[in-house]
Amino acid sequence: MAAPGEAAGAGAVPQPEGAAAAVVLPERLQRREAERQQGVERQRQKKEAQVVKEEQSEFFLAAFAREREAVEALLAAGALEEAAARLQALQKLLTGSVRFLAPYEVRQGQEAVARLQGDLAARRQQLQPKKKFAFRALKKEAAPGSAPRPAEPVPPAPAAPGPGLAEGESGGEPLCGFSGAEDAELELGPAELRQRDVLLSELRGCRVRLRGNPNTLRVRDCRGCTVLCGPVSTSVMVDGCRDCLLALACQQLRTHRTRDCRFYVQVTSRAVIEGCSEVSFAPYYWSYPGIEGDFESSGLDRDSNNWNLVDDFDWLATDKPSPNWSLIPEQERITCWD
Repeated sequence: MAAPGEAAGAGAVPQPEGAAAAVVLPERLQRREAERQQGVERQRQKKEAQVVKEEQSEFFLAAFAREREAVEALLAAGALEEAAARLQALQKLLTGSVRFLAPYEVRQGQEAVARLQGDLAARRQQLQPKKKFAFRALKKEAAPGSAPRPAEPVPPAPAAPGPGLAEGESGGEPLCGFSGAEDAELELGPAELRQRDVLLSELRGCRVRLRGNPNTLRVRDCRGCTVLCGPVSTSVMVDGCRDCLLALACQQLRTHRTRDCRFYVQVTSRAVIEGCSEVSFAPYYWSYPGIEGDFESSGLDRDSNNWNLVDDFDWLATDKPSPNWSLIPEQERITCWD
């Protein structure tokens, strides 16, 4: 028979392992509960952010629709200067809202602004005073045997839209620009450009300097050209270009059917590309005497530049970058233009 002390010792239950398990189990439960609460908080914040984004989007769409209708009414009434100012405000509203808008909402807004810009250009041309009729003096025939008078040099022809207008262009003759030139140095100054609509089309191997503040700029079907442009008040459209170098400052940049081009840009909204490949971007560096005044008259904010934010409408994947555009490495960027 065992001694009483031995019986008590034999009946005792070992505690160390059970005690350790009892300590570990609450720690695991606490960790899981903390992770669950963090997940719940993340979902709550995400839901709140989505609600705010939807509210902002609804506010933008209502405000944009009101301003668009106001611009259309002013255009119909012929109040073009006020319409141009309201259109510029409409562009700024769109630019300031891109961060919370869905891509299709941004695209619809840009298309509406481009259409209104085309309507404004058409109305300006429509309301221009017509040239007065005047009799011309008949040319005298050259005397027999006299040498014919040499022909005077013809300046570069103004750009003519022709068939296949780029998006946003009006059907009338643009106010200024160049078309069909080859291997030429082409320039327009502040007086020629101020709040005008400019079209450059079908240029080959040309160097174009636009020192001033245009209202819009269209660059269409150009090859091997350099285009240096001062601040554009509203939009720039580049369509069907190849192997070009462009320095552009604007509120909105849209690029279609273009490849192997380098863009040095200052743009207050996100640039848009569609049907493009091998296009690259860097910040706007070009300068000339008087550019600060042109920036002031254009209404562009020099401190706002989204040169490295590009939306590719042909690339829908959100987890991989588009292969159609890139950033120009810093060591390869042009800093001296002349």
